[in-house]
Amino acid sequence: MRDGNSTPAGGPTTGHRADEPGSATTTTAQDAGEPGSVHVIRTEDRTRIVLSGEVDADLGADLAQAGDDAEAAGLPIDIDAHHVTFMDSSGVAFLARMAQRTEHRIRLINVPPTVQFLLEITRIGELLDVVEDPQA
Repeated sequence: MRDGNSTPAGGPTTGHRADEPGSATTTTAQDAGEPGSVHVIRTEDRTRIVLSGEVDADLGADLAQAGDDAEAAGLPIDIDAHHVTFMDSSGVAFLARMAQRTEHRIRLINVPPTVQFLLEITRIGELLDVVEDPQA
């Protein structure tokens, strides 16, 4: 992580990341992807964790907090990955932890091809119910 006074290797920066309020973190043209985010939404009968953008190590603390919040509710959990543009091992580890720590089987909904590939390669998909229709 760089601060606003740092010049990244390879030259000056091209823009600011919006993943942290008030952050002076910058990105280069090579890594200017969509910042990741995680949100927890509770209803009467389910908890939904919505992932979007780049799900990587930068979201580690947010993923842990979202998992703790969802787990504490004691309800079945849906993880909506529809807007995920990139996922690294941090995201895969989050899915595996959630699948092992909760009493209900996790539903992973609206899975993009990049995430589906990771589920197949790591076999984490065997621990989750992958569905396209959240009403299923």
